[in-house]
Amino acid sequence: MVTKHHEEIQVQDMIGSSAGEIYQYLYSNGETSFSKIKKELDLKGNFADLGLGWLAREDKVEFSRKGSTVNVRLK
Repeated sequence: MVTKHHEEIQVQDMIGSSAGEIYQYLYSNGETSFSKIKKELDLKGNFADLGLGWLAREDKVEFSRKGSTVNVRLK
């Protein structure tokens, strides 16, 4: 039986893993549009959004906007 607490930990782990993948991608590729990051990493569901939010909350990334494109880079 999987408990609610266990499911929450699994989701947090998936968010953390997504954040790590995004961080590594930006480290290797530099400033990139968020849409390209999502496409290149093929993170499932909303995990690209959640992972980027994690990095933003940790103050690891900066954002810029060019028209409708949102670019992301490491701080």
